[in-house]
Formats: sequence, C-alpha cells, structure tokens
Amino acid sequence: MVKEKILSGPIAYLTGEYPRATDTFIQREVMALRGLGVDVNTCSIRKTGPEHLVGEEQRDEARKTFYVLKAAKSPVRFVGAHLRALASSPKRYFRGLSLAWRSSAPGIKARLYQFFYFAEAVVLAEHLKKQEVIHLHNHIATASCSVAMLASEVSGIPYSFTLHGPDIFFEPHRWRLDLKIEKAAFVACISDFCRSQAMAFSPVSHWPKLHIVHCAVEPERYEIARDQGQNTPHLTFVGRLASVKGLPILFEALPQILTDFPDLKVTLVGDGPERVQLEQDAKAMGLAGVVEFAGYRSQSDVAEILQQTDMLVLPSFAEGVPVVLMEAMAARVCVITTQVAGIPELVKNGVSGVLVPPGDAGALARAIATLLADPARRLQMGIEGREKVIAQFNVATEAAWLAEILQAYAMAGPQPAKRPVWGAS
Repeated sequence: MVKEKILSGPIAYLTGEYPRATDTFIQREVMALRGLGVDVNTCSIRKTGPEHLVGEEQRDEARKTFYVLKAAKSPVRFVGAHLRALASSPKRYFRGLSLAWRSSAPGIKARLYQFFYFAEAVVLAEHLKKQEVIHLHNHIATASCSVAMLASEVSGIPYSFTLHGPDIFFEPHRWRLDLKIEKAAFVACISDFCRSQAMAFSPVSHWPKLHIVHCAVEPERYEIARDQGQNTPHLTFVGRLASVKGLPILFEALPQILTDFPDLKVTLVGDGPERVQLEQDAKAMGLAGVVEFAGYRSQSDVAEILQQTDMLVLPSFAEGVPVVLMEAMAARVCVITTQVAGIPELVKNGVSGVLVPPGDAGALARAIATLLADPARRLQMGIEGREKVIAQFNVATEAAWLAEILQAYAMAGPQPAKRPVWGAS
C-alpha cells in the first residue's frame, strides 16, 4: 500500500460533467485520494445542472471545479491559450492537431467534433500547466477522454483513464478505444469483464498496463440499523430512467407480483430521458398507485431509502458494475439484477443476491416474489452482500490501490500487477 508522500505534485481529474448526481462514485474516489494525501484538481468539460447538485458535498465540489467550456468561451483566454501553446512548443501543438485528425471517426461531423475537442484540450492543457499538474486522469472513455488524450499530447503531461462501459463497448471504433489505450500511461478497468474488452481492442503489448480498480462505496455510510418490521412490501430501483436500465421489464413483471403482494410499493430513484414515457406507461398499465417516481436524491437520501426497502431491483440490459448494487449490498439489502457484463463479479447468484436473464419479465417476477416471501433468505443475502463490498468494493482500499498505481507510473518503477492479492476475486 501507499505510504508517506504519494506523488511529487498535484493530479487532475477530468470527466464530462462533475459533480453529477449519477456519478457520485467519482466524487467518492476523489475524496478518498485526497484523504490519502493526493492533491486532486477537479476539471469538467461542462457545468452540471442544478438538479445534480443534490447536497452540500456536490455544491462544494462544483465551486472548486475548473470548467473547460466556460473558460473556452472567453475569446481572450481561448485565443491566448492556443497562441501560447503554439509558441512554447509548435511540435507538440501540431502533434496534438494531427492526433485529433487521426483519432476521428469517418464523416465531416465527426472531424468537426474532433477539432472542438482539440480546441478544448489546449485550454485544459494551459490550466493543467498553471496548476503544475503532473498527471491527468479521466473517467468515462468517450468524449472527455478524447479531450484528455489531446491535452496530454499538447502538454506532455501523461494521462490515464478509468474504463467503465457499457456505452464505449457499443462503439469502440468510433471512440478509438485502441488509440486511447495506446496513448495512456495506464488504464483502470472496473472489472475483469471490462478489462477483457479493453484487451480485445489493444495489442498484447499493452495488456500489462490494464489494471483493475473497482468503483467503490463507503460501507460505513450504510451501516445503519435496517427497518425489519415493515408490513408493506417495498422494492427500490436507483438509476437513470433510460431504456438500457430495463424498467419496462420491471413494469411487465409487476402485475404478476401484485397477485400475491397487492400492497407492493415500488420507488424509482433517479431521472433521465425516458421519465415522461415511463410515467405514462405506468399509468396506462394501472401501476400509478404502485410506482413512485422519486427523482434524483443525495447519497444520504439514497442510504436512508435503502434502509427502508425489502430489496433493490436493477433489470438492466447492459452495465459496467453498477455502484447502486454496491450501495444496496453495503446496506445489507438483498439485490435482484441481471447476469450481464461485470455484475456477476459483484453479485454471486443465490448467495449475495439473485441474477436473472436480461429481458425476462417472468424470471424477474418469480425471483422477486420468491424473495418477498422469504425474509430470512433476504437477510442472509444482505449479510453476504455487505461482506463482499467491504472486502472488494471499499473506496478506501480501491483509492489506495489507484494511488499506488499512480505512484508506480510517476516514478517509472516496476509495473503494478493487474490487481493486488488482497483484492483478488
């Protein structure tokens, strides 16, 4: 583990929007790194909307974050950054411009976006140099990672990124995942499944720099006595209200469950592009009195909701390793989810939760009904789930592992392992 002084200078964290209610795991990672003595400068391409600033923690982070597009909207700052970058190192400037062209997807629109990314990257690069940043780390390997890669090329500051999925794996060629891996000092993959996809799009020579760093939670945040005395069965979903989360499958399953549990209540925490349609669907299916759309909630609110639910249901079609499952398991809540991507690396079927085939409303309904009728089994699964999270998805240990990786690459020492022994599956 990392000891004493970790790095010789500050690092920067970049993502598309920070802080954001749907990406609280990034904020937790930043805070944990700071707790270890790492000086983390947060950067974001865009400012988040006020709906994402759901607590004082988010508002405080927003005040301290550098927003690239906001800075780039100043003509003096934008033109000055490009002129200074060109004057200080024409070779690096034009190498960055060339990389923007080479990393573009086909088509005029894609080329145009690449030059936008380059324009943003130069503004970001100047900010990083002023802050004396020695390493840039990016979360989410799509547009913001393109900016990070180009900023690294222009500034000479090494960069890395955390690879999540599933969206990047739908269009790996468009987002030039291969080139981003090649240019990165290292890649933090959130699961073995995620790492295998990175391996599929990179040569064998780059595989050693693909490390597994789990997204994680603070288990102590969820160490609250659970309300075991409820009479009304209660299901909770937490996530974006988008088609990939499979909520129509849950709606299809509910009438089957209501036959045996007519008092069932379902709370949907989150928001997204399909909320209006889902609300209309729930009403049309006679579920308006069953399903509550609760909107975005703070980390503390989610923790409180989890203390009062019987189980968390996540019927997704595609995922990385959902942090909300970790949160629920840390709260000793039984989870029902789908056997896709990296989820089986977190949830052991029949032990710490139940995995069902994606898109199968009948299997989902049967799993929910079976567990609603068996409180003792739910309780045991909750206990097993918390132990799993504490052992392998604890932000304190994951941040320490990431800091160790950052230190190893900064010092050009021995290359770290894929995963430390203490974090082995």
